[in-house]
Amino acid sequence: MFSDLHAQLDLYCERTGPEFWSEPVNALTNLAFVAAGLWGVSVSRRRGRDGFALLLCWWVVAIGLGSFLFHTFATRATMWADILPIAGFTLAYTLFNLRRFLGFGWPKALAIFAAFYAVAAVLTLLVPEWLREASNGTTGYLPPFLALLFFGAWLVRVGHPAGWYNLGAVAIFVVSVTFRALDPVACEAMPLGTHFLWHSFNGLMLGVVLAAVVNHGRSKIAQR
Repeated sequence: MFSDLHAQLDLYCERTGPEFWSEPVNALTNLAFVAAGLWGVSVSRRRGRDGFALLLCWWVVAIGLGSFLFHTFATRATMWADILPIAGFTLAYTLFNLRRFLGFGWPKALAIFAAFYAVAAVLTLLVPEWLREASNGTTGYLPPFLALLFFGAWLVRVGHPAGWYNLGAVAIFVVSVTFRALDPVACEAMPLGTHFLWHSFNGLMLGVVLAAVVNHGRSKIAQR
């Protein structure tokens, strides 16, 4: 089992072999995540945001580093270094929406959190196999997309300005997932592929999300 963790993967158009620097553009565009995260850290400290906001900002930096490892070493082990920070950030940012933007106490926040991801998981499992394959596995990102859309709409409905940041992030996400899905299709005409644009637009998208965190993430919560 552990030997499988070192198995080489060739999943993206740009990759030319098993060597470390076989996806240079895919690897380097992870700087978009690092830049967004460090920007968030700087602004959070300047505005006196607390540990939760800072954690989310550093988490975006970790997403960039994990993805860099995957697009350089390209093994099953580094694939998890790519996947886990993204999944963790999605869950943490959902809790931030519930706690800091919507102002729910922990019991109510956790109940809504559990119910939302139960529904999101079912919807993801119901995606037909042909669509998953046609989208290059992009349907696996349905839960974070739904989270941004659902909580963005909820926040707009209650008049919280962070809602528009979430919906703006949804619009950028649509563009980024399109480029991710097109990577194998565009490969013959464009050997570089389009996955690097997935990184670039997602860095922008997470920058918008962190802007919501640093501008509207209250440290003191009026629980309801």
